[in-house]
Amino acid sequence: MSEATKASFSITKTARRHTPFMLAVIVWLAALAAAHWDTANRLDNLYLDWNLRSLATRLPPDPDIVMIDIDEPTLEAMVPDYGRYPWSRAVFGQLLEGLAHQQPAAIVFDILFIDPQKEHVADDLYFIRTAATLPNVYFPMVRLSAPPQAERGNGYPLKQLSNATAGPIADPEARAALLLPLPGLTQTGRLGTINVIADADGVIRRYPIYLDAYGWRIPSLPARVARDLGYPVPDSANLMLTWHGPTRSYRTVSFHDVFTDLERKQRQRPADEFRGKIVIVGTTASGLHDLKLTPLGANYPGTEVLATMFDNLKNGERLQQAPDWTMPAIAGFVLLMLAGAFAIGLSPLPLGIGLLALSAGFAVSGWAALIFGRSVVPVVSPLLFGWLYFVPAAVRAYWHERRNRQRVTQLFSRFLDPRVVKGLVEKGETDAALSGQKREITVLFSDIQGFTSLSERKSAPEIVDLLNRYFSLQVDVIFRHEGTLDKYIGDAIMAFWGAPTDQPDHACRALACAREMEQALKRFKLDIGADGEQFDIGIGLHSGEAVVGFIGSPERRQDYTVIGDTVNTASRIEGATRGRGRILVSAAVRAACDQYTFIDHGAVKLKGKEEPVHLFEPKWESS
Repeated sequence: MSEATKASFSITKTARRHTPFMLAVIVWLAALAAAHWDTANRLDNLYLDWNLRSLATRLPPDPDIVMIDIDEPTLEAMVPDYGRYPWSRAVFGQLLEGLAHQQPAAIVFDILFIDPQKEHVADDLYFIRTAATLPNVYFPMVRLSAPPQAERGNGYPLKQLSNATAGPIADPEARAALLLPLPGLTQTGRLGTINVIADADGVIRRYPIYLDAYGWRIPSLPARVARDLGYPVPDSANLMLTWHGPTRSYRTVSFHDVFTDLERKQRQRPADEFRGKIVIVGTTASGLHDLKLTPLGANYPGTEVLATMFDNLKNGERLQQAPDWTMPAIAGFVLLMLAGAFAIGLSPLPLGIGLLALSAGFAVSGWAALIFGRSVVPVVSPLLFGWLYFVPAAVRAYWHERRNRQRVTQLFSRFLDPRVVKGLVEKGETDAALSGQKREITVLFSDIQGFTSLSERKSAPEIVDLLNRYFSLQVDVIFRHEGTLDKYIGDAIMAFWGAPTDQPDHACRALACAREMEQALKRFKLDIGADGEQFDIGIGLHSGEAVVGFIGSPERRQDYTVIGDTVNTASRIEGATRGRGRILVSAAVRAACDQYTFIDHGAVKLKGKEEPVHLFEPKWESS
């Protein structure tokens, strides 16, 4: 083989070995890009939402968080006395006065009181005075989306916002576009934002703790209330929400029922119904459009989102989210494991089953991490990239395996019975794996005797036809006994047993084959008539160690053959059959086949052998 050819084979082999890892690197880079562009989070969101719903069913809502709900029955029931919503702010002033007697922990409005009602100025003032005298009433505000230029010109000065905190890089002249409640309510300082954070898919999974505006921290409404109530507030910008129960699980009472009861002289509701509670006044009426998209559903009341945030802060509930590098790290682990498995030649089927099991294990682990460890770990996206790698790698491995099967079939079909070849292919054997082995084998040589004189009387085509008929007959016999046809040497046949498949009884198989070859010879001699009178064969067998493998030129032709002294000895034994017997075997064959009877021919000096070889002739019970 030329140096250039060797180099070409080496490069090809190296490329095949490294292809799984090169593909893994490409897919891992795609995973890295997905993590950077937030695509990975989108892939994990469906699984995360399923887990959040599963966790929610295990967590009942805090009973100390109560919602006074402006629901659709309330809107209808209030019309006769107070008109259509929005009502005069005196309604809310009366509600505050009535609730104050029960001493709730906090009264939180999830309703924006922005514009003054010009036709009810006195009612506005009454509401403001009532709220200002109560230290535990809180109001929402909203930060609007506006370009910095617009905010600088028309925004609200953040230094005048009493609950905004200046950071080390805060701009003292900064302004922000804020939707604030009535000035009298703003001056109480008891307000916070009710902006929500929707992920890229539009689902609300987090709630802000504060909003950053030019270095100023504007607290959210739940964070503002939590600090006043002494609850620990995380320093992070937002909190991933831990949901409780299905939709509308928090204790909810109708606004109309509470309001009308507060107006009665003899109240029918418990006098301490709201004592020590966080009371959220909001609306779930579909006509007022305060419905959000959350992991628990598409029409989740905004007031209940607020209640969930209060619940999380009050009870110290925290969901820890894995760092951004976790997804590519897990994907890299899965890809490296798969690439290594493909590189060492594992079959796609068990790998696919293994990847399915790994996927199930990861899914259970991700669920358990959230349910029991309150940790959000990316699971779907790393596994998806694992499958993204597995599919093309499996297709490649399948075609590579298919090529190997075809190659093995093509190579061994010249030497072996098709059934043996099929067994080798099913076991996934390759020519490389079966080459260059030392094996204990039995070699058979069969040579035609008297063929020279026969060939002198026939034409070349007749000689070729005769040999082909004979060889076809005897090769069938060899294959029936699962022997390996090594080669034709002129008018001789060489075969062996014990390779490429393991055959512990290789000597007995070879001897049984020799016996049938002898019987086949008798039938053949009858078939060819007078030409068969001088047509005979000698068969020699010897067992021993030999080197087995493909020998020849890789570019031209290779044969699966055996080399070593065992081959030479078998050939010499066949040469010693003239004048002694049609079939002769060595002592090694005789020892391995003690179920047969043998005639001892003693030690015979064979050509090319220094020491005599003990030869035996099998004696069949019936010839």
